[in-house]
Amino acid sequence: MNVGAIGGVDRTVNQSKYLQANGNTDFAEKLNQATQNISDTEDQTKLKQACRDMEAVFLNFMMSKMRDTVPKDGLIKQSNAESIMTSMLDGELTKNMAQAGGIGLADMLYHQLSQTINTAKNKSQTP
Repeated sequence: MNVGAIGGVDRTVNQSKYLQANGNTDFAEKLNQATQNISDTEDQTKLKQACRDMEAVFLNFMMSKMRDTVPKDGLIKQSNAESIMTSMLDGELTKNMAQAGGIGLADMLYHQLSQTINTAKNKSQTP
């Protein structure tokens, strides 16, 4: 019967202590990285929404200017309530247009701004 070296137990204990010590730091790093990724994902989502909102504002402005070019006939005057409802309708239409893809302005803004933000983050992280 071969009992083997008891020194192997010490090596196993040392390895487990090493793994525990390094495992804790690895876990902390992974947790930190996951938190960073979550905030990056949240930032990206907020940026996308802001770009869509900007496109909706642009489309709303464009639609209101297009409506201004249509001649008004003098038979029936437009009331304040009707102009408010038309403005609200245009606002909702342009929000839906922007959410559905719009004219591509939101995508261009997002692409440009995300590159700018990533460049700024990389510069701030380098010593």
